[in-house]
Amino acid sequence: MDEKDMIIAGLIQAIQAEFEGHIFYKMSAEKTDDEQGAEAFRQLAKDEMEHYTFLKAQYDSFLRQNRPDMDKKLGKSSQPIDSPIFSANFKSRLKDAHYEMTALSIGVQLELSAINFYKSEAAKISEPTAKKFFKDLAEWESAHYRRLLKQQQELKEEYWQDANFSPS
Repeated sequence: MDEKDMIIAGLIQAIQAEFEGHIFYKMSAEKTDDEQGAEAFRQLAKDEMEHYTFLKAQYDSFLRQNRPDMDKKLGKSSQPIDSPIFSANFKSRLKDAHYEMTALSIGVQLELSAINFYKSEAAKISEPTAKKFFKDLAEWESAHYRRLLKQQQELKEEYWQDANFSPS
């Protein structure tokens, strides 16, 4: 497989993953009763759709012109890593927040998988623009990952105790 084919195969897989991430975060926004959490999930869904659109444009460019579209740029994530996903009063109903805690867990795994995938794609190609956008996507997904993981870690012990899941 030549490099162009490797890039196209990577783009196809990335496009699918970003679309699935978009759908997951959109559903998460619709399912939570916490308005701050819903807004955070909507923003994650928006970011994933931006990635999807960018990757689709790159895919189309490689098919038509055998090169990346130099006019398409990735923006920066607008989500601050230290900003909590859920509101302060979310903790008051934490023992019944099964969907939200599951969404955090799945989101962490989705983002970690995306980071690893984008880093792997960047490492195996030499085309500089494609290498850069895969690295940039890994960095952006890393910001999502750190934010979701931070919120999950902050809530996990209390959630397990409040919901009587803790073995102790």
